[in-house]
Amino acid sequence: MTQSPIDPAIETLIHDIVHIGSAYDVDGMEPLYTADQSFLVLGGDGEVRRVSRADSFAEFRSRRDAGERPLSTEHRVLHIEQQGNHATAILYRRMSPDLPPAMYELRLRNDEGAWQVAGETVTPWPGGIEGSLLPARTRPA
Repeated sequence: MTQSPIDPAIETLIHDIVHIGSAYDVDGMEPLYTADQSFLVLGGDGEVRRVSRADSFAEFRSRRDAGERPLSTEHRVLHIEQQGNHATAILYRRMSPDLPPAMYELRLRNDEGAWQVAGETVTPWPGGIEGSLLPARTRPA
């Protein structure tokens, strides 16, 4: 099955999210995210913490105002899948050389002719799943 072409504006959005956000440019971030956007963050204990757009932006604003150094822009786009006006992007992302990398799933939406982030799920960078998501068979098929 061949995947349909991906709107190049999605890759531009991802670039902007990484570079504008890493500089704590809250004004530049505003149009990149939907009004109802939220983050889901998986902790090491298996708990999922929801971070609202307002809380996330407040943290970025606070770091900017305190003069924090910009975040690293290290990232790799691993996969983009588009279905009409919705898309999902999977990224490898490292915010600082002092922190482990994370996997970001960006849920994107194009409501009025521009792609925006509607949600993000952040999980620890996995060791990778090789092959099947299911365990090996114990009995022949």
